Amino acid sequence: MNTAERILVVGPSWVGDMMMAQSLFILLKQYKPNCIIDVLAPAWSLPLIAHMPQVSDSIASPFKHGQASLRQRYILGKSLRGHNYDQAIILPNSFKSALVPYWAHIPRRTGFIGEMRYGLVNDARKLDREALPKTVMRFASLALPAEQPLNINIPMPHLETDDKSTFSSLNALNLTAPTTPVLVLCPGAEYGPAKQWPARHFAKLANHYLDLGWQVWLLGSAKDDAISAEINLSTAGRCHNLAGKTELGQVIDLMSIASAIVSNDSGLMHIAAALDKPLVAIYGSSDPGFTPPLSNKAKILSLSLTCSPCFKRQCPLGHLDCLNKLEPEDATNAIDSLLESQRND
Repeated sequence: MNTAERILVVGPSWVGDMMMAQSLFILLKQYKPNCIIDVLAPAWSLPLIAHMPQVSDSIASPFKHGQASLRQRYILGKSLRGHNYDQAIILPNSFKSALVPYWAHIPRRTGFIGEMRYGLVNDARKLDREALPKTVMRFASLALPAEQPLNINIPMPHLETDDKSTFSSLNALNLTAPTTPVLVLCPGAEYGPAKQWPARHFAKLANHYLDLGWQVWLLGSAKDDAISAEINLSTAGRCHNLAGKTELGQVIDLMSIASAIVSNDSGLMHIAAALDKPLVAIYGSSDPGFTPPLSNKAKILSLSLTCSPCFKRQCPLGHLDCLNKLEPEDATNAIDSLLESQRND
C-alpha cells in the first residue's frame, strides 16, 4: 500500500511572498492529490497559513530574521527527522534556509541554487529569470520536475474564511456587521516611502466614499498608525483607524467583508487579491510585472514613468512623481469600474 508523500516547504519571510507560495501548494495538490504539505515559516505567518486548506500543518520557525542561528537550526532539523519527509521545497534562496531540511535528513531537497547551496540543495534548479520573470512563477516551477517547463496556468491564491471567525473579529474590535459598503484602505508599505501613496490622496479618496455613506477602515501594522492617523484626521475622524490594533487573522476576516480595497504594493495587497475582493493596487517604485496582485478583480494603477520602477526605498530624485501624480480620481474611477463589472457578472 502506497503511503502519502510528505513534503516540507520552507516558506518565505514576507506576507506577499507567503501568499504567492499558496500557488505552489495548490499545484502540488493538483499533481499529487494525496500528498501531505507542512510549512516551516515565521510565527507571524501561521494565521495566514491557517486559511490555506492545502497545508496540513505549520511549524513556527524560531529564528530571528537575518540571524544564522546554526545551533537552533540543527536542533530543529534533528527534531523533524521523525516526520519522514520525502521532499523539502526551499523557497528562500539563502544558505541558512537550506540547513534545516539538510539536518532533517530529507532525501530530496528542491530549490534554486542561491547562496552556495550545492549539496544542501540536491535537486538544484538554475533560475532562468527571462522564463520565470514573476515571483509566483518561480515558486510554482518548484512543484514540477526539473526538466518540465512551466507552461501551465498557475492557480491563483485563495484564502478561505468563515462567518464565525469574521463575527468574532468584528466583536473583538468593537465593530458591528456593516449595513453599508465598506472601503478598506491599506496605506502602509513595509519596504519604504517610495511604495506609499501620499496620505492626502488616501484622505481625499476616503472623504469621497464617506460622503456617499460608506464606511472606511484603515488597516495596517503599528508602523502604519502615523499615516493612518493623518488620513483619519483629514476626514474629521470619520474613518475607523485599525492600524496596529489587529492581528493578522483579524485583518483577513475584515478584508473578507469589504466592498472594495485600495492598497499600496504590500503584503496586504496580496491578501486582498487572494480574498477575491475588488482591489485597486497602487505601484510606485516597484514593478507590477514582477509581483502583481493575483486576482481577476484587481486593477493596477501605475504611471509607468521613465524613472520607475527604481526599486528604491526612498525616491532617489526627491520628487516621488510616480505616486504624487497618481490622483485620487484615478482610484475612484478604478473602484467604480470594478464594482460595475461585479454587478454585471
